[in-house]
Amino acid sequence: MSEGLDVIIVDDDTGVCEFLSTVISNFYIWGKVISFSNSDKAINYCIGREIGVAIFVVDVFLGGISGFSFLDTISQKFPTAHADSIMITGNASNDIVNMCIASDIFHLLEKPIKPYTLQLAVRAIAEKYLKFAKKLINDTDFAKNVSRF
Repeated sequence: MSEGLDVIIVDDDTGVCEFLSTVISNFYIWGKVISFSNSDKAINYCIGREIGVAIFVVDVFLGGISGFSFLDTISQKFPTAHADSIMITGNASNDIVNMCIASDIFHLLEKPIKPYTLQLAVRAIAEKYLKFAKKLINDTDFAKNVSRF
């Protein structure tokens, strides 16, 4: 079990998985970087996890299913999966942009992916959790209020 905020990569192209994993591993220190080129294995892994929070980097087209369907499938275990996702595609058409917006996904990167755009997107998602954790630690009244829920 990971003690941090993991990044889960899902792309049916193993070369893309390796590239994304390498780029993210070079800067990401807040959890593990895990990649899957098989969406069924990724779903099984996600559903079997104890912790239901992670950052997702997901291809729009995963062979048998779409990245949007993948996120829908795991959303009961990961309620913030859509908001904590970066979608990637080879062709960012208006339809894909509209699907991202309708799904509350606000990070979309087009292949070939520039490492700095990936880093900024991952860090943007991680930062909201880091700020929240810092607030819990530094503001005891806020932490008591959060713990009531």
